[in-house]
Amino acid sequence: MKHYLFLLLLCCSFLQGQTQQVYEFNTTCQQAYQEITRLKINSGLALIEKARQQNPHNLIPVVLESYADFYLLFFNEDPAEYATRYPRFAQRISQLEKGPQSSPFYYFCLSTVRTHKAAVSIKFGHFWDAGWEFRRAYQAIKENRKAFPTFMPNDLMYGALQAVVGTIPKGYKWLASLFGMKGSLTEGMRIVHGFVYSNDPWGRLMAADANFIYPYLLFYLENKKEEALQFINQRKLDLVNNHLHAYMAANLALNNKQADLTRNIILNRNKSDEYLHTPVWDFEMGFARLYHLELPEATSCMERFVSSFKGKFYLKDAYQKLSWCYYLQGNMQAAEAARKNVLSLGATDSDADKQALKDAQSGRWPNVLLLKTRLLNDGGYHHDALALLHGKTERDFSREEEKLEFVYRMGRIYDDLGRDAEAITFYQQAIRIGANRTEYFAARAALQAGQLYESKGDKATAISYYRQCLDMGDHEYKNSLDQRAKSGIARCKGE
Repeated sequence: MKHYLFLLLLCCSFLQGQTQQVYEFNTTCQQAYQEITRLKINSGLALIEKARQQNPHNLIPVVLESYADFYLLFFNEDPAEYATRYPRFAQRISQLEKGPQSSPFYYFCLSTVRTHKAAVSIKFGHFWDAGWEFRRAYQAIKENRKAFPTFMPNDLMYGALQAVVGTIPKGYKWLASLFGMKGSLTEGMRIVHGFVYSNDPWGRLMAADANFIYPYLLFYLENKKEEALQFINQRKLDLVNNHLHAYMAANLALNNKQADLTRNIILNRNKSDEYLHTPVWDFEMGFARLYHLELPEATSCMERFVSSFKGKFYLKDAYQKLSWCYYLQGNMQAAEAARKNVLSLGATDSDADKQALKDAQSGRWPNVLLLKTRLLNDGGYHHDALALLHGKTERDFSREEEKLEFVYRMGRIYDDLGRDAEAITFYQQAIRIGANRTEYFAARAALQAGQLYESKGDKATAISYYRQCLDMGDHEYKNSLDQRAKSGIARCKGE
């Protein structure tokens, strides 16, 4: 009888332990979340440990640790850190699966950790694993919306996944179909917008995530670049003491041809050692300097990046830009050495890295005049770029690809200066010359023309240009350009 009583007590104790698992997003956890999403990882981890001591059965610290590992692996891509930290995502998922399913945090937390795991898988080249994890994250958040329709944190993740899945390029459409994911750009953005501007307490608590994700969606999926940057200003995001938001703002500014703004954000951020040390600041600053033809400074930034970065994403791209720095300074020995590293180091998972490898394999160096024009235009120095090409025509360039690049560059400069009619004329020439070539200029010209007509409200003409972009064959940057053209069509059709 004593043995039976002992076993009964043991079972009761086990069951009690199981039911003690809770999701308690208390003050300490909130503080940890705020620190980690500022990229103050170590102070965030210290608060997580404090939260565990307060309640060992609280599962929220498990999710917060996932955030910390995600940011560290996503930004730095250190293989040694990956070997240690990546297996922890699976361990956390197992822990979270023991939590109470009656809580709206059950599926939400599982979806969050699976999304972290998927994003890290992409960074380390495990695309199949990433696809499955994204599917599981998507299914979990869908389930949570059904079970807890008023739980606002669902909306940010669900809406973002909806918007992204709704604009997957044709090259990856099989993946979404295989995993049973269907999306809508319009519906996804509506859901995210509702979360961002909600007065819901959870919406305010998770503003750090929302204020990071929403501008990217606006910028890349809805092509509302100015609105994305205005959002940052309107929200008065702390770009000094929040390194995550500073990175986002600097990165978007750089991709909106505002190199001066990028430089100012990077220089003005808090330099305390409390923040995650990451080489990406040198990478971004290297571009900002290069775009203003500050070649010695750009060289130093890119050299620091390639010597300290342990990952593969954008490494070929970085070495290409470093080779250009030396090339434009007349140091061909160093330029050739950098180009050899383009051939041998890094990966080709990003379109930029693929392009860098293709250029290096060609053995040719770009036309100096066109390269300088491109860099100045990419940095937002449009009048300086136009001045370089003053009086030039197609006939001033001997190679067909240079003629194509010249008309494309003229179109981009006039586009950026608001001289739409001249821009369209040059874009049409670029499409005519390059529609059947492998350079990206014709496809990008079609995309830009579509965006111009879309901004004027001429959606039919815009769609025709977006379709021209999609219909062009195997060219540079095809996946990213197709995704943007698909987003344009979805916007014009209200899908």
